[in-house]
Amino acid sequence: MKKLLNIYNALIGIFLYAPIFVIVFFSFNSGTSRSSFEGFSLQWYAELLEDDLILRSLYYSVVIAVLSALIATVIGTLAAIGINSLKGWKKSAYLAVNNIPVVNPDIVTAISMMILFVFVLGLFNSMEMGFGTLLIAHITFNIPYVVLSVLPKLRGMDQNIYYAALDLGCPPMKSFIKVVIPQIMPGIVSGLIMAFTLSLDDFVISYFNSGATFQTLPITIYSMTKKPYSLKLNALSTILFAVVLVLMLAVNLKKPQKAQKKA
Repeated sequence: MKKLLNIYNALIGIFLYAPIFVIVFFSFNSGTSRSSFEGFSLQWYAELLEDDLILRSLYYSVVIAVLSALIATVIGTLAAIGINSLKGWKKSAYLAVNNIPVVNPDIVTAISMMILFVFVLGLFNSMEMGFGTLLIAHITFNIPYVVLSVLPKLRGMDQNIYYAALDLGCPPMKSFIKVVIPQIMPGIVSGLIMAFTLSLDDFVISYFNSGATFQTLPITIYSMTKKPYSLKLNALSTILFAVVLVLMLAVNLKKPQKAQKKA
């Protein structure tokens, strides 16, 4: 039975990672074929670094992801604290409202926000959709995920610590910063990372709310697939995969070191 489970896990791993390895492998192809390896070359990486459209789109994506993640984390953390302080049906109602954007299809959220932006911007004829509308859209769909990341930490926190700080003469705001924030910091960091990842990866909401003059990386990649396929996309995917892999290894290597220090 154990061997069958190991074989099953191995097959799942191959199924998940084989496409990525194929992309990485052919990113070093000297030819243009996606099925025949003609020789090792870094030409696609060189062409990628010379492609102004891709680099500009990557810059836009990172800026939007960083700004939306930071703003959504602040708003979501405060919202989580407010929801956690509620009782009874009010708390359940706010949680239900918060969960709707999470389970709602992206296409519905994207179209509804687009219609809202078109209506509002129609009142100002000189304005059009672009950086501002895209940033607002990303902040909006990121907030519920931050709330869901912070709430469990608030529920698991000992409330008596905060009240003890107040009894010892610490002002409410200072108690909140010095006592509550450190207790829920893992949830805040998790929400920040999740918001950044979702924003960087988003396509549907960005496609409907970015306008004609502002393109993020997923939109640029989508537009490139309509043309003859270029292995520059393989090179780009390889770089993004390598960055994520390095970050994951760094995080996982730090955990054993922290555990050893505590021991």
